[in-house]
Amino acid sequence: MNGEQPAEVTSVEELDLSRYLGLWFEIGRLPLKFEDDGARDITAEYSLQEDGTVKVDNRCINEEGEPTQALGQAVPDDQHAGRLKVTFLPAALRWIPFTQADYWVLKIDDGYRHALVGTPDHENLWLLAREPQVDAGTEAEFLAEATRQGFELGRWIRPEQSGRPVDDAQLGD
Repeated sequence: MNGEQPAEVTSVEELDLSRYLGLWFEIGRLPLKFEDDGARDITAEYSLQEDGTVKVDNRCINEEGEPTQALGQAVPDDQHAGRLKVTFLPAALRWIPFTQADYWVLKIDDGYRHALVGTPDHENLWLLAREPQVDAGTEAEFLAEATRQGFELGRWIRPEQSGRPVDDAQLGD
C-alpha cells in the first residue's frame, strides 16, 4: 500500500427491496473465511418475512462436492435504503449485540439484474447477477466501481456456475 486512505465505501441512495428480493447467482467475490475458495454454484435467495426482515438463504456446493446451506436474517436500515444488517447466528442467539454484519448495495443496474455488494471496511465484496453468467463488459463496469470505492481485487474469485442452484432435495440427502 502507498499509505493513502482507501476510498470511502458508499451504498446506493435508493433500493427497492421488493425488486431486490429473489434469487441471485454469485459471479465473483473476495475470499471469505466462512466459504471455501473452491465452492461452486453459489446462490443467495432473499425473501421478505412477515416481520419486515429478510430471510437470507445462501447455498453452494463446497470444495468436497457437498451441498451446503447457510440461513440468515437481514434487517433493512431505515436511514439508508441501500444498507442492511445481516446475521447468520441461530435465531435464538440473534439478540446478542454486535453480531450483525454490514451488507451494503454499492451499485445496482436499473433492471435489478446485477448488483455489487460490499462492506464499509473493504473486507467483503460480491458481484451478484440474476443469471449464472455475465458478459465481460458488465463485470468490468461493476468491478470498476469496486475499485473506485477502494476495494483491492487482486484476490478476486470467480466461482464456477453451472446454472443449477442447490435445491432442497440435494440438501435433504
